[in-house]
Amino acid sequence: MTDLAPLSRALISVSDKTGLIEFATALAARGVDLLSTGGTAKALREAGLAVRDVSEVTKFPEMMDGRVKTLHPMVHGGLLALRDNPDHQAAMAEHNIAPIDLLVVNLYPFEATVAKGASYEDCVENIDIGGPAMIRAAAKNHGFVSVVTDPEDYTALLAELDAQGGQTTLRFRQTLAQTAYARTAAYDAAVSTWMADALGDPAPRRHAVAGRLVQSLRYGENPHQAAAFYTDGTGRAGVATAKQHQGKELSYNNINDTDAAFELVSEFLPDGGPACAIIKHANPCGVARGASLTEAYLRAFDCDRTSAFGGIIAFNQPLDGATAEEITKIFTEVVIAPGADEEARAIFAAKKNLRLLTTDALADPKAAAMTIRQVSGGYLVQDKDNGQIDLSNLKVVTKLKPSDAQLTDLLFAWKVAKHVKSNAIVYVNDGATVGIGAGQMSRVDSSRIAARKAQDMADILGLAQSPAIGSVLASDAFFPFPDGLLSAAEAGATAVIQPGGSMRDDEVIAAADEAGLAMVFTGMRHFRH
Repeated sequence: MTDLAPLSRALISVSDKTGLIEFATALAARGVDLLSTGGTAKALREAGLAVRDVSEVTKFPEMMDGRVKTLHPMVHGGLLALRDNPDHQAAMAEHNIAPIDLLVVNLYPFEATVAKGASYEDCVENIDIGGPAMIRAAAKNHGFVSVVTDPEDYTALLAELDAQGGQTTLRFRQTLAQTAYARTAAYDAAVSTWMADALGDPAPRRHAVAGRLVQSLRYGENPHQAAAFYTDGTGRAGVATAKQHQGKELSYNNINDTDAAFELVSEFLPDGGPACAIIKHANPCGVARGASLTEAYLRAFDCDRTSAFGGIIAFNQPLDGATAEEITKIFTEVVIAPGADEEARAIFAAKKNLRLLTTDALADPKAAAMTIRQVSGGYLVQDKDNGQIDLSNLKVVTKLKPSDAQLTDLLFAWKVAKHVKSNAIVYVNDGATVGIGAGQMSRVDSSRIAARKAQDMADILGLAQSPAIGSVLASDAFFPFPDGLLSAAEAGATAVIQPGGSMRDDEVIAAADEAGLAMVFTGMRHFRH
């Protein structure tokens, strides 16, 4: 293994031809001989570049619809031969194998084929075989060979050649090799995951996860923790695919909270009217609908003005200037919305520390996805909580039936409770949260905190009474005893939505009847830890 390795012959075979001609032209100008296959060779020739077909080297034509073209000793010998090993050199001379100093390969677009809903057969045909084999060979022999799997690295390679007089350093080749192995690992992970899905196997014997670096973060949840942000390749609308228009780099906590905010607000479809969610430490401190985006924001802000300071704000409709003006009246970390008009962007431009993110759409709350959580020595995998209910799913279990207005608020509260850390209690009055109790070990404590928050809201806004009076309440899980329900009644709630399913449901229902509450069961729980 040597530090500096010359680069005089390259094999280029790419599906993604972004920047191909410019890159290959630059290589040729530096005296590099070009070897290629199929469509790549055709594109290079059409650009006027001298290129030799792999089939000329192997003395075998491409066959079986392109399935066999580079799986040959003339190719792999050129990639794997150790340049400082006499036996390898003798074998190369005996079999007339020329060294390949640079491999440029990006793989068949398997992930994109799956994403567009292609048939099983088309997906199989887009599983690359020769590409990964060559990449792994070149990466293994990084002592002498450079391997490029991403057009983003073209510029870096050319700069390296210029800096090192047409050679590459070992450190540079090692970096390329690491990227190459990560790419083939991600590719194989995509294939194995797709195949498990095709088989309907939710728990395959081996499970692979891969991501692509978005950014290295300043630190993690705390300053002493290193961190980085990766995308999973699904393209789901949200913080991972959003465009940042201004402000500092997002931090670990910013990203986590922004994701929570956008996933919550995406529960409220735009055709139902504007909606706003304000998040602090991954929990909502205010969620509301309104006749306008500004009204939705102000109603969400009123729920807990203290916690909203330094929070994350998400909208279900494009941000407008009037709403942006209101937001700038307090310190806000991040605003995310499916678009923002010029007036809103101009207003935010004066707030250099405020990050504005826009997406092309809302996240689909019904879409299937997977969530992963690390535990010591392993990780837990589960379906994303995409459970949805509507009026047809509700079971009225009390003597008193909820009114139409109460039912609307109950469904609103239920959507919010889904995104509150358990134990979760949410009070809602006229399409806006008025008290949220989150993350308590006891459901009674969450009920008391939510009621206290409602009273705080009344005190801050100068209301004559707590907005919990006349409200509805959502609980993410069943009430195991009547005490939590009675706490809600004492706070002024008039209707309750909860999953049901407790061994003491009869006692809880009786307590609701005695307190004059209307109550519905959903049959679905929304624990969130």
